[in-house]
Amino acid sequence: MSPIPDERTSDLSKDEILRYSRHLLLPEVGIDGQKRLKAARVLIAGTGGLGAPLALYLAAAGVGTIGLVDFDYVEASNLQRQIIHSTRDIDRPKVFSAGDRVKGLNPNVGVELYDTRLTSENALDIMKGYDVVADGTDNFQTRYLVNDACVLLGIPNAYGSVYRFEGQASVFHAGDGPCYRCLYPSPPPPGLVPSCAEGGVLGVLPGIIGAVQACEVIKLIVGGGDGLSGRLLLLDALRMKFRELRIEKDPNCPICGKEPAIRELADYERFCGLRFPEEEEPIETVTALELKERIDRGDPLQIIDIREPHERAIAKFPGAKVIPLGQISRRAEEFDPSVDAVFMCKIGQRSVYAVRALRDAGYKGRMFNLKDGVNAWARDVDSDMPRY
Repeated sequence: MSPIPDERTSDLSKDEILRYSRHLLLPEVGIDGQKRLKAARVLIAGTGGLGAPLALYLAAAGVGTIGLVDFDYVEASNLQRQIIHSTRDIDRPKVFSAGDRVKGLNPNVGVELYDTRLTSENALDIMKGYDVVADGTDNFQTRYLVNDACVLLGIPNAYGSVYRFEGQASVFHAGDGPCYRCLYPSPPPPGLVPSCAEGGVLGVLPGIIGAVQACEVIKLIVGGGDGLSGRLLLLDALRMKFRELRIEKDPNCPICGKEPAIRELADYERFCGLRFPEEEEPIETVTALELKERIDRGDPLQIIDIREPHERAIAKFPGAKVIPLGQISRRAEEFDPSVDAVFMCKIGQRSVYAVRALRDAGYKGRMFNLKDGVNAWARDVDSDMPRY
């Protein structure tokens, strides 16, 4: 990306000169660079762990227009890392909470809010007209969506991701650089990489990676410096070690290669294996209240808890047989096909893969997935059980 052209810039006011004086003292930024920041338009996809430091630092830096897109609501469990929100914002839409904080930090910044899920149907319309997109999303299907939309629109993508103690950052498709598909041509199998909601994340880690993304965005706008295009920055926060990998542009990449095959946005849930053909047998679900009724009636049931030991230490489910997800297939002989089996995890996502794994292993018994997992049991049945 070339820096913001001079014809789009405008002079700084006296108040702005005072506010951004520490930038103006840097010859690499100066008056011209700050004017480019003021003229820039940046879209942040996601206002969670990564989007929080991104929005705050870009607002503080004086980016003229910041777009925020998110469909979620603030929850208490977000506040361990999503520092743009506060306790009083619980149950508010995240974009409104984040928007208020941005305006409170810097009233000179224009804020454009998109309280919606980013999809193949709306991504191009939302992203069009922005100079940079910063990807703060937390799932593979949206990362591929953001990447493809950025390539089709010719917008650089400041990418970041976090998981447990590990983080990544790069800049994709900046000029002739590689895109996300050059690094990850295909997504991992569904369920192999749990989300932060299931696998956890060190609270400070998104702050570090989000700040790196914000730095890359500023350099893209101002110009100069050595950006992360063609490089993947890796952080192991547990050992506090940074590493760097070179990323080569793939000439056969289906969207940014020499002969691109992708010319429009696709069904990314199906691409990531999250949407299955209609002919596949659906998975039956049972709610927490329905399971409670069946237990109270004395129905014969096999209740299988597939969570890891550190999760069960937080909240145990009484009477459940413990079989971690990775062991399900090879322990199929332990199940009784004549008795209904109910599988549970934290929020009812990994347990879906347990059911499919057993089905693929040839198990013929009737299987149910506990909808919304043990958190639903804690919410609807046993208020003494902690939610996490």
